[in-house]
Amino acid sequence: MIFLILGLIFTFFKWQEIGPIAAWSWWTVLTPYALAALWWTWADYSGYTKRVEAKKMAERKQKRINRYKEALGFQKKKR
Repeated sequence: MIFLILGLIFTFFKWQEIGPIAAWSWWTVLTPYALAALWWTWADYSGYTKRVEAKKMAERKQKRINRYKEALGFQKKKR
């Protein structure tokens, strides 16, 4: 996500001719978009995205289980 944000900022500064970015070539300005595409491709092919999502789901499931146990009185309430 950081590459996409940098690409948007660089593109805006280049387009408006603000600061030192105005002197950069368009290849330099557009590089973060290519890096973002590479990152998303790697994340999808390596399974990173699915691992992160599975971890989030497991944490949500455990929180839900703990909340139900607390409501039923099986766990002591945390202060």
